[in-house]
Amino acid sequence: MIIPIAEPVIGEEEKALVLEGLASGWISSIGKYIKEFEENFAEYCQVKYGITTSNGTTALHLAVIAADIGPGDEVIIPSLTFVATANAVKYVGGKPIFVDSEMDTWNIDPEKVKEKITRRTKAIIPVHLYGHPVNMEIILSIARKYGIKIIEDAAESHGAEYRGRKVGGLGDMACFSFFGNKIITTGEGGMIVTNNKSLAEKIRMLRDHGMSKRRKYYYPKIGFNYRMTNLQAALGVAQLRKIDFILQRKKEIAFSYNKHLRFLVPDVILPPEKSWAKNVFWMYSLTLNNKKGIKRDVLMKRLKEKGIDSRPFFFPIHKLPQYRSGENLPVAEFLAENGLNLPSSINLSDEKIKYICDTIISTLRP
Repeated sequence: MIIPIAEPVIGEEEKALVLEGLASGWISSIGKYIKEFEENFAEYCQVKYGITTSNGTTALHLAVIAADIGPGDEVIIPSLTFVATANAVKYVGGKPIFVDSEMDTWNIDPEKVKEKITRRTKAIIPVHLYGHPVNMEIILSIARKYGIKIIEDAAESHGAEYRGRKVGGLGDMACFSFFGNKIITTGEGGMIVTNNKSLAEKIRMLRDHGMSKRRKYYYPKIGFNYRMTNLQAALGVAQLRKIDFILQRKKEIAFSYNKHLRFLVPDVILPPEKSWAKNVFWMYSLTLNNKKGIKRDVLMKRLKEKGIDSRPFFFPIHKLPQYRSGENLPVAEFLAENGLNLPSSINLSDEKIKYICDTIISTLRP
């Protein structure tokens, strides 16, 4: 049996609410669970407004449009992120501007963001990668100085905290994903959260084909069908009720991995957690640091042979053919080449974690 990289945890409460949604007859994008999920998740993120979407990518797309980004506008993003961050900018004709990562958080390097600001810069999308928040202080000061928008990509970091504040309320808008492998899930689904009422109203309009709030079936703008269903929202309501338990288990799993693997340091870089941060360890991620030793892909092959699933870090976007920039972003490239994600389900037993770690140790130090 394969130990999976992730698996959703669906219990009786989720089943009960979904069945209740089915019984109500409201199975599409209207129903009580939509409003309940939006309000509850916004409150959890310590913001005023939540707008559900069909997935995390459509959330990013709507946020970029709401920020009035269009052809020729530049948006600064990390190269080391899921490709949807860049694609959302390209959808509107914008230009993603790639920035290298910090070695000690794996996130976008705030100091290097300064170097990328031009008169065409319209927004910055900091990505809270693999559960660790971005160091936001410098990025926020840059945004204030130049009058540009901040759109947090928090797809992987529900509940993460920066200096005691939850991610999601640090910029103008934030986008979350509820894909099946995320901390909480609605199967597919996403959410934009914001404290800005006018942005929230604009996003709601665009999400629903651009229909006027005051006149039914009148469409003054080109919009999209990016709505979440009531059944997905019912699942989300139930999942959100157990998020504190999920995050506690994630922390315990990370602690257990660290306990077994700390002997490999410095040949292995364990997941970061800065003093100002709360890492939610969406994935238990590590980076191989021994350039003359076993390569990441060899280790992943060995894990697979032993029935252990794993995933490489994201491929650096500035190296993809459609985004190739010719830049040298050494930290992002190093992390992408050497990083991997290990099984991170909250159902993982200590015995399985030890088995995974023993396999890693015996491979790297035979």
